[in-house]
Amino acid sequence: MLGRHPRRQELRQLVAHLRGGGVIAYPTEGVWGLGCDPRQRKALRRILQLKKRPQQKGVLLIAGRTSETSRYWSDAGVPAARLAAYWPGTTLVLPARAQVPVWIRGRHHSVAVRVSQHPGVCALTRAFGGAIVSTSANRAGQQPARDLRTIRRYFGTRIPVLHARLGGQRRPSRIVDALTGQILRR
Repeated sequence: MLGRHPRRQELRQLVAHLRGGGVIAYPTEGVWGLGCDPRQRKALRRILQLKKRPQQKGVLLIAGRTSETSRYWSDAGVPAARLAAYWPGTTLVLPARAQVPVWIRGRHHSVAVRVSQHPGVCALTRAFGGAIVSTSANRAGQQPARDLRTIRRYFGTRIPVLHARLGGQRRPSRIVDALTGQILRR
């Protein structure tokens, strides 16, 4: 049975793996995610290959604190109350800072960011020192993984896993355009 919080030794190993350009699987509020260091293009390419997903779609970034995400987005034109209303928990599509690489934002001028309350995500990004890529752990067209057995069925044992429980949500996070308030995914 998976615990609520990851062990410190496991966090150190996963952070070293991320910094070395590796890909990991980890639980979020509703589904398992695949993650990597967003500054490492090769790592993101590996995720996209595993998922059979095109780069132009862009990927989401996740962290346990707003400060861990702020280097990627601008609050220009975003009502401060909107950030407060949706974080933590909801994925917000925000204006991307100029230095955000195309492999993160895809064909967009924005970046999708979620501040999470999940204890595993919070511990992982705190130990890592910033946001990580977050995309559902599945190949294109498959259901997102909701348990370790499905992770292993989809990707085998070659991806290290953060051993912690999923949160209580039944679906991936809602996505909202931070500028307009429009719901992009329920």
